[in-house]
Amino acid sequence: MSEQNPTPTNLNQYIESTLLKPTCKTSDIKVLCMDAVEHGFYGVCVPPYFVEKAIQYLANSAVKVITVVGFPFGYQTVYAKIEECKRYIALGADEIDVVVNIAAIKSEDWEYVESEIDGLATAVSRKDRKIKVIIETSYLTDDELVRVIKICVSNKVHYIKTSTGYSDRGASVEDIIKINNIVKGKAKIKASGGIRDAETARQMIEAGADRIGTSSGVDIVKA
Repeated sequence: MSEQNPTPTNLNQYIESTLLKPTCKTSDIKVLCMDAVEHGFYGVCVPPYFVEKAIQYLANSAVKVITVVGFPFGYQTVYAKIEECKRYIALGADEIDVVVNIAAIKSEDWEYVESEIDGLATAVSRKDRKIKVIIETSYLTDDELVRVIKICVSNKVHYIKTSTGYSDRGASVEDIIKINNIVKGKAKIKASGGIRDAETARQMIEAGADRIGTSSGVDIVKA
């Protein structure tokens, strides 16, 4: 679980190399996967459309396939999100990154938020896969941040993920420190959004991040 660690030398093992642009092509996903194998990244995070292709490209490798649900705004119904999770797991995805219903948080509909996170965590865990809940830290007040993270922890979410990369900012070291202080080792943390260099990645890990979501993985490990 998240701890204050010395500067890591194995940055590649923290990286989920990410390509979620709406204009990405099959050839781009192939390069993403081949780079992940070459550099020993933990995984690749791809759009649902490309899950099967990524699995093909990563056959016989240890690289995990991660995809997204409710991306990037999170306001789909919980029923739709659960069915998406089941479908992508059936296709072979190893981990699912789900955007929480930010609109429900802002509406202070905490009963809905609790029910959604419970349903999603249960659906994914039953298939022996890992779930990350994307909370989009830039949109949340401190009180909202604390409350949604506590709901995630109480429902045994595997990871809290900071950002989609589609908000006005991505992860910050301050975000990671805040989340780490709330989860207290009961969930892991994925820092994502705006992490483009090795120094920033190291700062995130030292602050408590267990994974780094980035579209700059190759640049980071070559630095």
